[in-house]
Amino acid sequence: MTVEREGVEGEQAGAAGLAGWLAPKAAALEARGLTRRLRARAADEVLIDLAGNDYLGLARDPRVVEAVVAAVREWGAGATASRLVTGTTALHAELESEMAAYAGHEAGLVFSSGYLANLGVVTALGGPGTVLVSDEHVHASIVDACRLARSRVEVVPHSDVEAVGKVLAERSEPHAVVLVESVYSVLGDAAPLEQLAALALEHNAVLVVDEAHGLGVTGGGRGSVAAAGLAGLEHVVVTMTLSKAMASQGGVVLGPAVLREHLVNRARSFIFDTGLNPAACAAALAALRVLQDEPDRPAQIHQAAARLAEVCAVNPSSGAVVSVPMPGPREAVAAAEACLAAGVRVGVFRPPSVPDGISRLRLTAHAGLSAEDLERACEVITNAIREVS
Repeated sequence: MTVEREGVEGEQAGAAGLAGWLAPKAAALEARGLTRRLRARAADEVLIDLAGNDYLGLARDPRVVEAVVAAVREWGAGATASRLVTGTTALHAELESEMAAYAGHEAGLVFSSGYLANLGVVTALGGPGTVLVSDEHVHASIVDACRLARSRVEVVPHSDVEAVGKVLAERSEPHAVVLVESVYSVLGDAAPLEQLAALALEHNAVLVVDEAHGLGVTGGGRGSVAAAGLAGLEHVVVTMTLSKAMASQGGVVLGPAVLREHLVNRARSFIFDTGLNPAACAAALAALRVLQDEPDRPAQIHQAAARLAEVCAVNPSSGAVVSVPMPGPREAVAAAEACLAAGVRVGVFRPPSVPDGISRLRLTAHAGLSAEDLERACEVITNAIREVS
C-alpha cells in the first residue's frame, strides 16, 4: 500500500515553527478547493437534513432520549475506565447480546467507536503469517487498520471477486482476511458477499464485513450479511457502527464466541480504551428495540433514496446514501451552500474521501423524512446542481 502525500510541494522551505511548517500544507489544500472547516449547528435550527447519518430517524425519538436520561441517572456520565477494569456495565452486556441475536451471530463485543472496532478486529486477526486482502474502496478505518496490522496487504480492485480469489490462491501465508463493506457509502453499491464468503471458505480465509451502512438499512434492518444467509458462519465476521442507524455512538464486532474472547485479549483498541459510555449503550439499545417494533422503517429509507436518485439522474443506491457526481470540489461545495441557503443541508464528498477522485454531493435518505420535505429537498437540490454545473 502507498501512503498519499498531499500538497508537499515547497514544504521544505518557509518560516520556522509550527505555523510555518503547516502553512504550505494548508495552501496546497486551499488551491485545490479541498479545505475543510468545522461548522457548529444549533439545536433549534429548522432545516431539512440530508447530510447526517441518522438513517432510521431515531436520534431525537423520545424513547431513545428517555433511555439516555435514565442511563445517565443510573450509571452517571461516563464508563469510568477501560472495559477490562470497571468500564463494562450491565448495559454493555445487554447491548452485545441483543445486537448479536438481532443480526444472527453468536456473540458481540462493543467498542467506543466503529473506527476502533475495525482497528481492533483487523489488527487482532492480522500480524505476521496473515495476508490482508482489502477492497480499494474500504473505509479509512480499515485502511489504517491494515497499516497497523504488521501483515502483508493486498489492495484489490473494487468488488473484483476474481482478484480476491487470485490473492487467496497464490498466498504463501497460512492465514488470510478479506476486508469489504456490505454497502459502500460513496458509490452506494453492494459488495458480492455470497461469492466472497464462498471464496473465503474455499481458501481457509476469514471474511470481515463492515456493515456501517447496512445495519438498520439492508436485510430488513439486520444488514446485508444476514440477508445473504451468511450470519453465524464461523468464517464470517461483521463490524457495525452504532452512530448511524442506531442513533448513538460506538461500534460492535459480531461473530463466533471464540472471536470475542480473542478480541478481549488481543484488540488494543478495546483493551486500552475507555469503555463506551453507558448513555450511548442505552441509546443504541433503545434504537434497536424501536427498529424491531417498527420493522417498516428500513423500507422508508429505500423509498426516499430511490426518489432522490431519480430526480438527480443517478443510479439507485443499495443503502441510504445517494451520491451525485459534480464537476469538481468547488462546484460541489457551491451546490451544498446553495442548498443550505434554501433550507436543505446536504453533504459533500471530496478527495481524498472519495476513492475514485470524483467530488460528489452526498444525500442521506432517512426514515424520518416526510413526503413534503422530500419533495422540497428534491426541488432545492436539482436547482442548486443546475446553477453550478
